[in-house]
Amino acid sequence: MEELTQVIYKKNLDMKPLPNIKVTENRWIGDDQPCFIIAEVGQNHNGDMAIARELIDNIAFFKADAVKLCKRHVSSELTKEAYNMPYYGPHSFGETYGKHREFLELSKEQYKELKHYAENKKVIFFASASDMQSVDDLEEVGVSLYKVASRDLTNLPLLDYMARQNKPVILSCGMDSMEDIGEALDTIRHHHNQTILLQCTSSYPTPYRDVNIRVMDTLRREFDVLVGMSDHTIGIMVPVVTAALGAVVVEKHVTLARHMKGTDHSCSLEPEGLRRVVRDIRNMEFALGDGVKRVPAGIEEARAKLQRSLVSKVAIPKGTRLTEQMLCLKSPGTGLLWRQRGTIVDKVARRDIPSDVTLSEEDFE
Repeated sequence: MEELTQVIYKKNLDMKPLPNIKVTENRWIGDDQPCFIIAEVGQNHNGDMAIARELIDNIAFFKADAVKLCKRHVSSELTKEAYNMPYYGPHSFGETYGKHREFLELSKEQYKELKHYAENKKVIFFASASDMQSVDDLEEVGVSLYKVASRDLTNLPLLDYMARQNKPVILSCGMDSMEDIGEALDTIRHHHNQTILLQCTSSYPTPYRDVNIRVMDTLRREFDVLVGMSDHTIGIMVPVVTAALGAVVVEKHVTLARHMKGTDHSCSLEPEGLRRVVRDIRNMEFALGDGVKRVPAGIEEARAKLQRSLVSKVAIPKGTRLTEQMLCLKSPGTGLLWRQRGTIVDKVARRDIPSDVTLSEEDFE
């Protein structure tokens, strides 16, 4: 895979241009930036720091831009009844739903350790914040942006509190109406305009018929906001297609193995899948180009060999005035083009010219 060292194309050329959003000193999100690829760990670390570090190792090795986790302060999120609800099954980590959630939760200190670990590998580290306490914790961790899960798009007090931190906010809208989205954006825009809105479908896995990629254009036109895709399909096609169609951010769940215990593993990318997504998006960005038609230097040899040049159709004695009927086109393509025939037609041959030879202006006067 080629290194994407410079932006060589622009997305959404038919849309109103929107300002780029700064994530770090060296990384921006926008139409004239490489697609921001988020590898979402969520809680696929299963509460285990060794698994979290191994996931970050893979994310760094395959050159995704960012790793995202999910931060919860469980007592702020669940009622006592919800906390104490029995929670059994193959993916349960606790006898109640609350204990299950607490088992999967990493501490603030663990988040600090993982952020340091990720940044040493040149991966941006951030998280979804599910409550105000989690925002406070992530501020201490020192994240440079936030994610809002679809379930919290209508949690306007949380959005207001998050936006007060004056950092970019990525919003998923997988279970939300256009009215819900408008209210969420208005809440954030009261403080800043650093928002990216992700089309999303909150089913795991998402059937292809429910992805609705074209909604990205609807959201951008309706809300004047940068857009992307949070994808829950099985496979690697949707992230690449959405990046080609203008997504400035693509998010995909990742895991070490889909058979692992936990509800999100089965619809996540294993390391090889992540490698292919990053590879294909970056190669697609090169392949899209900048829209300027040009002849790449690398095809000059083929052009010279295969294109057609003006060739003598018959022998042309010295002193003969050249007519168009004496010409034909043959390879190689190192001579005059058909459109250049006016430079020699009606001129007189300087020498005897055999048939079937490439002609030049020097042959005539």
